[in-house]
Amino acid sequence: MNAKKQQTREIHMEFHQKLQARIQEAEDTIQEQHLIIEALVEEKASLLQTIQDLQEYNGALAPFDDEWEEEPEEDTKEEGFEDIPIGEGEIVDE
Repeated sequence: MNAKKQQTREIHMEFHQKLQARIQEAEDTIQEQHLIIEALVEEKASLLQTIQDLQEYNGALAPFDDEWEEEPEEDTKEEGFEDIPIGEGEIVDE
């Protein structure tokens, strides 16, 4: 009976060590991905600053200027179409 308990304990410890190794591997991967994301965010900020600097140098408006011009709304009613009141113009099956 003790031999079976010892074997079960060893199997459990081996499983636990493998599981811990996989967890550590996953945490390392997540940390690497986090560092990559931080680098990409910094690169994006740098590129946006470069674009803004070039636009200012060329006299263009800033891309996210608050002074947006509103476009006039188009008339949604087409010419020649009228509103048909409900109940009128019903389709009759022949």
